[in-house]
Amino acid sequence: MSIYLKLIWSYLKIGFFGFGGGYAMLALIENEIVTPGWITEKMFTDIVAISQMTPGPIGINSATYIGYVAPLKAMPDASPLLGVLGSIICTLVVVLPSFLLVIYAGHIIHRHRQSTVVEGIFRGLRPVVIGLIASAALILMNGENFGYTTRDVLISCGIAVAALAVNLFTKIHPILIICAAGLLGYVIY
Repeated sequence: MSIYLKLIWSYLKIGFFGFGGGYAMLALIENEIVTPGWITEKMFTDIVAISQMTPGPIGINSATYIGYVAPLKAMPDASPLLGVLGSIICTLVVVLPSFLLVIYAGHIIHRHRQSTVVEGIFRGLRPVVIGLIASAALILMNGENFGYTTRDVLISCGIAVAALAVNLFTKIHPILIICAAGLLGYVIY
């Protein structure tokens, strides 16, 4: 039962302090779920990749996955239903703070939308979100994503730069870019 309490505590922290969306909260998610050993660094990288291809935000997708995996890892002989219970608990817990904050903040912001204090707060938060997104990019620049040999790193960097350029300078849909990169990876590797 203590694994559920640990998961609740971790996902409450992620829910309360995960400003700026999924990419901005990656460092926090990684610290909360990889450090205790619930998953490996490679599994974390896989979760991020899968979260980008499935509906829903990274925080919720990771909560659902970790909520399933962590109890079964802590109690190897347990029923898979305990994993399902963990998924439900973690998913609800990570959403709860945002739900409550949006209801409360929406009311306050609507009431004080012309306030210089509210505008100042948002001006201070925007650069933090950009910094956290940049931090997420650096977290994902690891051997699991870019390879361990010079050849793999150069190929991975080439694919990343090509995807960035195509996304910035063409009207090609991001889904097509993802599919093309997957096909290219299949052909190369």
